[in-house]
Amino acid sequence: MKITFLGTGTSMGVPVICCTCPVCLSTDERNKRLRTSILVEIQDNTFVVDTGPDFRQQMLRANVQDVDAILYTHEHTDHIVGMDDVRAFNFFRKKDVQLYATEQVQQHIKRVFHYVFAKDPYPGIPRIQFHDITNEAFAINGVDIQPVKVWHHKLPVLGFRFGNFTYITDANFISEEEKEKIKGSEILVLNALRKEEHISHFTLEQALALIEELAPKQAYLTHISHQMGLHEEVAKTLPPHVAIAYDGLVLNLG
Repeated sequence: MKITFLGTGTSMGVPVICCTCPVCLSTDERNKRLRTSILVEIQDNTFVVDTGPDFRQQMLRANVQDVDAILYTHEHTDHIVGMDDVRAFNFFRKKDVQLYATEQVQQHIKRVFHYVFAKDPYPGIPRIQFHDITNEAFAINGVDIQPVKVWHHKLPVLGFRFGNFTYITDANFISEEEKEKIKGSEILVLNALRKEEHISHFTLEQALALIEELAPKQAYLTHISHQMGLHEEVAKTLPPHVAIAYDGLVLNLG
């Protein structure tokens, strides 16, 4: 299994105009973050988790030629709004793109991309097929996937476990029952927005405490705002088994 971090950042705390803070001025590419997403290559399948605003750029940057399925964690704009660009895979691969999402996420996507579902659709719209998922285990093309239900303030979000790799973004609470699905993971990816308290995201301190509780062999932090600080400086403060993920980071797992 190969994991590529397509994006490790967030819209939260990122200025929309020119900024002179150290993160924005940094020449370290690890401080240049697109919106959070991963590419999972497993058993001859290529999966993408979430299609944020940077989806097209991420696919080009990672040279992704085909996608077998897209899995959605939740319906927030920074995780779905790039869905329109799946049309490139429709055109070149001559097939529908398979989307896996909860009913709640599906309904939101149908509202945002209403033109895709029109009775008389305009030529060239994305061609997709939805598949219902819950927090119960399912499989795609023989690949077993275990969803993990977490909470983003009052919004349910799904994390995903592929074998011994678990990916969780946009969370600030995980029930004891769902933690059991994570335990035993060799690799855990967990969101850590910033050092200061936030209403719907784990802080750095909270993420580190949860990692200590769940005890993976290695953990990576993602969904990081520029309010966290410089990659190199924050990395020096972390335990040996915790690292900050960055765009383009590749994990080759057994």
